[in-house]
Amino acid sequence: MKNINMMVVAAVLSGLSFASVAAQQASSTPLDQQKIGVISATGSTNLLSLEQQLSEKASDAGAKSFRITSTSGSNNLHGTAVLYR
Repeated sequence: MKNINMMVVAAVLSGLSFASVAAQQASSTPLDQQKIGVISATGSTNLLSLEQQLSEKASDAGAKSFRITSTSGSNNLHGTAVLYR
């Protein structure tokens, strides 16, 4: 029982720490940030998972925020995003 409680606490804390460093999606170009690059992702089956893929890539690249610029496909989605820092 104690192991299960520890696993639940670890899962919650890891989720909180990921959220604090994750890049934020922007709906327009952030005025206080500069463009640092462009990323793309392929292979998602829905828009939510494509957004998650792009968010993870943006965070890995050190971006503070990202703006999705295109999506295409039906069962195998492709998307691009601009990164800002």
